[in-house]
Amino acid sequence: MRIIQSRSFAKRVQRFRKQEKKILDKHIREILDNPGIGQEKHGELRGVYVYKFKIHTTQYLLSYRSKDADTLELIMIGPHENYYRDLEKYMKLRK
Repeated sequence: MRIIQSRSFAKRVQRFRKQEKKILDKHIREILDNPGIGQEKHGELRGVYVYKFKIHTTQYLLSYRSKDADTLELIMIGPHENYYRDLEKYMKLRK
């Protein structure tokens, strides 16, 4: 399966430390094994899944969607605060 990162996702991951990136990679592999593992969103965010996980004590949300049968797009990652507001704004700009 092919993985595509959005600019927003890539910028945020650049700020992660090496250990945090290893934890993130483990969770991305879980998503690849079972793309339906996240919670599917409704309304404006239809077709987008959000997967929740912790790095140390901070809970992160990772949004993704399947572009086609063999492509997974990682859209955004961040803590819960204002996450859905920012995700909706980002998705509106992408359309």
